[in-house]
Amino acid sequence: VQLVESGGGSVQAGGSLRLSCIASIRTFSDYGMAWFRQAPGKEREFVAGISWIGGRRSYVDSVKGRFTISRDNAKNTVYLQMNSLKPEDTAVYCCAAALRARGGSAGYNYWGQGTQVTVSS
Repeated sequence: VQLVESGGGSVQAGGSLRLSCIASIRTFSDYGMAWFRQAPGKEREFVAGISWIGGRRSYVDSVKGRFTISRDNAKNTVYLQMNSLKPEDTAVYCCAAALRARGGSAGYNYWGQGTQVTVSS
């Protein structure tokens, strides 16, 4: 399994970015997907997850109402739409996958390399 993220970059506070993660998984629809982030000097943090079935989504409180996770099973891709970005959103964002995960914050065993998001004030 390989996960490759893209879409990171530098934006000003209040701006938007959309991250993409393409998965080399034959049965992508059987996998729950998630986004995590890690800022310098901080532990990795769960950001958002989406279930393998039923469309269940979960978010860390700090991004609720600003970020949206979605998936396109036909394209083996999971997205993270990030709006109203804040400087504290600055981090390396990684996607993660787990077979039949329900979009929670733990239990992922496949990880991408990450993409940098930098938000300036």
